[in-house]
Amino acid sequence: MATCASCGSTILFGGFEDGGVRTCSEKCREAGALHAAAARIPEEVAQSKARAVQRGPCPSCGRRDGPVDFHVSYRVYSLVFMTTWQSRPVVACRPCANRRRLGDSLFSLVLGWWGIPWGLLATPVQIGRNVVGLLRAPAPEGQPSAALVQAARLELAARAPRAIAPAQAASGPFSRD
Repeated sequence: MATCASCGSTILFGGFEDGGVRTCSEKCREAGALHAAAARIPEEVAQSKARAVQRGPCPSCGRRDGPVDFHVSYRVYSLVFMTTWQSRPVVACRPCANRRRLGDSLFSLVLGWWGIPWGLLATPVQIGRNVVGLLRAPAPEGQPSAALVQAARLELAARAPRAIAPAQAASGPFSRD
């Protein structure tokens, strides 16, 4: 299975491939310019930005409840013959990320089962992924995770002039939900 170069979700079927970069949707495909600009950001600059984010206040709640990191929560919505599942990345402190995982698990528990056959299959998988995220030990303090460094790289690229369209630059991985 492939992984989307833009959002990190697993690509089960379809997707797009441009110049060796695989994405899951048209939206992620359009983000290719941002990823190309991010690839040009020096490693030291990305690491420095990631360390600053990791040690700073949580972009979601504004508190300093611990180190900030890149987290993903998962949800499913189904209605008879239509099922949609999502990977929802967020840069946040662990308590904020866990609240999101619990909320998405509850959302999926209530609204995920109603699709035939994918709702019945995807709901326990997505809830299980959230449970694994809840139980996983936090990353050791000090060095930022590779996912946080990549999010920092994307944020720096989004703020760089002429990297992407101004409308897209307004929302980055560190903006509030």
